[in-house]
Amino acid sequence: MILENMTLQYTNKENGEKLRILYIDHESMYLYYVIMGMTMCMPKKEHIDKLEEEIATGVLIKIPDPYLNNIDEKDLSENARYKRDQQWEIIKKYWESNKEAFLEKKGREKLFKEIADKENIARVSLKRIFNRFWERGMTKNALLPDYKNSGAKGKERNLKSKKVGRPKKVDYMGEVQEGINITEDIKKIINLSIDKFYRKKEKPTIKAAYNSMLKEFFSDKYVENGEIKYKVWSKARIPSYRQFYYWFKNYEDIQKNVTFRGSKKEYKLKYRPILGTTAMETDGPGTRFQIDATVADIYIVSSLNRNRIIGRPIIYMVIDVYSRLVTGIYTGLEGPSWMGAMMALDNMIADKVEFCKEYDIHITKEQWPCEHLPETIIADRGEFEGYSVENLINNLNVKIENTPPYRGDLKGIVERSFRTVNEKLKHKTPGAIQKEFRERGDRDYRLDATLTLEEFTQILIKMVLHHNHKIITNYNMDKEMISDELNPTPINLWNWGIKNKKGRLRVIDRDIMKLNLLPKGKASISRAGLKFKKLFYSSKKAIEEQWFVKAKQRWVDVVYDPRNMNAIYILNEDGKGYEVCHLLKKSLQYKDCRLEEIIFQEELKEELIEWEKDKQNQLNIDLDKEIEDLVKKAEKEKKNTIVETISKSKKLKGIRENRALEKEINRKKEAFEIGREEKEGIIKAFNKEAVKEDEEEQDTRRLTLMEKIKRKRDEKLGKK
Repeated sequence: MILENMTLQYTNKENGEKLRILYIDHESMYLYYVIMGMTMCMPKKEHIDKLEEEIATGVLIKIPDPYLNNIDEKDLSENARYKRDQQWEIIKKYWESNKEAFLEKKGREKLFKEIADKENIARVSLKRIFNRFWERGMTKNALLPDYKNSGAKGKERNLKSKKVGRPKKVDYMGEVQEGINITEDIKKIINLSIDKFYRKKEKPTIKAAYNSMLKEFFSDKYVENGEIKYKVWSKARIPSYRQFYYWFKNYEDIQKNVTFRGSKKEYKLKYRPILGTTAMETDGPGTRFQIDATVADIYIVSSLNRNRIIGRPIIYMVIDVYSRLVTGIYTGLEGPSWMGAMMALDNMIADKVEFCKEYDIHITKEQWPCEHLPETIIADRGEFEGYSVENLINNLNVKIENTPPYRGDLKGIVERSFRTVNEKLKHKTPGAIQKEFRERGDRDYRLDATLTLEEFTQILIKMVLHHNHKIITNYNMDKEMISDELNPTPINLWNWGIKNKKGRLRVIDRDIMKLNLLPKGKASISRAGLKFKKLFYSSKKAIEEQWFVKAKQRWVDVVYDPRNMNAIYILNEDGKGYEVCHLLKKSLQYKDCRLEEIIFQEELKEELIEWEKDKQNQLNIDLDKEIEDLVKKAEKEKKNTIVETISKSKKLKGIRENRALEKEINRKKEAFEIGREEKEGIIKAFNKEAVKEDEEEQDTRRLTLMEKIKRKRDEKLGKK
């Protein structure tokens, strides 16, 4: 219920606007209020229902009166009393007799002007008197000139009962600060402060939230040197930190705290109630497989040179949720990525006897019997999104359930297996990570790396075989299992589930599985062949059906293995067969190459061409300049030798004869002279005086020859 002189505060506004109710008109259902803390604020009108609704929804909350305090007249100065009493006479004279005129905006300024003229006071000063009166509690002491020092904040507190709780200790000055009782209104403020100041992404401390509450709800805001400051009320008027902490714990909501300070994902991962088990979601082997990857906590070495450390291997593991049996593994350097997941899924359907034989481990079918497709695979979103997953869903009828980000708990079985593997590696293998941070002087455990990838895989296979025959202590067994006296090992649960539960397991041809796991692309068809990733391919079917001649379609869907681009595959329409396309000779430079290497080489080639283009531009400009210079020189020579008496027709008629003459001259210049170098050597051996000819005679012979050639040319042109 809203009452006159009640103080309220908005919770949805940054400045935390505080209101004081001045007057309530129940007949018209309107009320009047002022905004506290402003330099000059006149009364505002609002509908009662609106404020009641805001109070009900928590937009507005009740707060302690910030100006309420006990004033001892003996503590007031004579000047303060004089100013207060003088202004109080004005309030008494005009406020009670004409209250509605002051509250309504219309006519208010005219009223202030009339009173100011009558009392011989400035209108601004008069408005300040009324503003202070309204804002600070509508009491006589509200007009005291210095509230910060005098503490004249309004009506005296009239506590009905003594402060409850632990008695306060006497402070240094010998005084006891009793504090306040935590009323329902104070509880609302504490609860709101927890929401507003504690539940934030910045993760403030409880103490910081308490301080923010004091600043917002239990302090006076004032301006000093143009800067807004806050003065916290005395201890007698504020809740203590102990009280705040008590009610903080009372209102504690773990879900809200973690969600607002962290995220929903964090809550679901670490704090959500665990009321069920993953096995409850299955009804037999093959219902659900979980797949995940981790980086092993061990460093391994190269198989080519054990002195070369190649880092930590990736482990992929596929586990049947119902039985906890490991149905597929992959150890390598791929991933975590789709390539690694693809290898694990391939191993999932592989014959484990043959797989172990590759690593010189000999087992029977009964020791590791799984080589099947499941009904559902639970996986990470990052690796199991895209074309290959669509193939598993659409072609092989395998459902894929992607867990949300950061929800490893939804694949708890495989996550637990990874922890077991890494714990075993840490204590049994050289090169394992012993602790997260090394101290100065500690030996670098990476230097102890000894195992190759193949040897590490052998160890993992041994651990998987051990796991498959190990008792699961916390498995929730069915009554039928107990009746059959079943020991809950993964292999026993697998075999019992196949016999007694619904059959969900399916067998598939491994090549078909591989084709559905490989990524997909589009190859273009042209006369040059099938072009894919800038490589060219052909196939028997394409040649027989004359794809490269007819070219009825421009594109064809293909699947490929990025680790080896020697061949790509075209799936048949029925999905049961495929056509192999082999590299053509024009692309054989990329034989046995990975796709990443091919892309790198092509990008490098394009960069080199672009880089060369810059040089080529300069060469083109230089060539153009040289050509222009030669043309200008030739034009100048022609201009100096031009004969204007020769007609255009005569010039054109002599082209054939001129060509023949020029050809004869060029033939003499171009004639091969065999043994020329040898002759030149002999000539150089002669005495210089003997071989030296008279320069004048040489010039004469040269001029005579040139005159003869010129004369013949002139005769041909018709000049005597």
